Amino acid sequence: MINFNGELLQENSNFLNHENRGLRYGDALFETIRVVNSKIYFWEPHYLRLMSSMRILRMEIPMDFTMEFFEEQILKTLQSNELNQKSARVRLTVFRNNGGFYTPTNNDVSYIIEANELHSTFYSIEDKAYEVDLFKDFYLNPDMLSTLKTNNKILNVVGSVFAEENGLDNCLLLNAQKSVVEALNGNLFWVQGNVIKTPPLSDGCLKGILRNKLIEIIKNLEDYTLLETSISPFELQKADELFITNAIVGIQPITKYRKKEYSNEVAKSLIGKLNASARLG
Repeated sequence: MINFNGELLQENSNFLNHENRGLRYGDALFETIRVVNSKIYFWEPHYLRLMSSMRILRMEIPMDFTMEFFEEQILKTLQSNELNQKSARVRLTVFRNNGGFYTPTNNDVSYIIEANELHSTFYSIEDKAYEVDLFKDFYLNPDMLSTLKTNNKILNVVGSVFAEENGLDNCLLLNAQKSVVEALNGNLFWVQGNVIKTPPLSDGCLKGILRNKLIEIIKNLEDYTLLETSISPFELQKADELFITNAIVGIQPITKYRKKEYSNEVAKSLIGKLNASARLG
């Protein structure tokens, strides 16, 4: 079942048409959220990011779009799919309503909530190969729009096709200044000794929920120094560890970039702290 503006519909329902602005112009935002036994992980940061992004895109925020309202709608959707006592991936999409060309006829919005089962209850790290390389066909623009989770993800789509064609698990994206910004599906962390780096928002990386949470966790650890600073492609092969973060997987260690292989000790030391933080909210 899919939740469209509060109404539960069958997944094969034709409730959108060719005028949908998310389809026509990418005029939409989304949040991908992990839920375990009806506990919404990091719900407040997700909600606040969505509201902030809607303001930046000049969407009209309805009065009833409160944290409590969306939490109720998410749980209703999970219940309708018999996922309320399981682990689930929830996607909440907000898009501007039909009308107009580039200039919309109004700034009113609609939303869709969909849910799919996940098969892991907690964030975990598997000891398996995970190889990446740079995707250099196209570049990210280092501006505020790149930090938002919009439907304009064609770079990520083309990069994912490139990764599959080349037997890679993921690719790292560059900005116009040739700095490494993020992975196709998450933020990047670089580890050397007791120094951990992650690209700054000014480089164009997504304002990731897990990125912010790990920055907070690492800053409270005496053993490490956290730097938000640009990372060059040359620095990748100097790292002891590289890992990717997103709200669904948590932490994904990279095991190989070109000829360089990496360990995952720091990533493993952080995963327990991340799970504890998720359970607390």
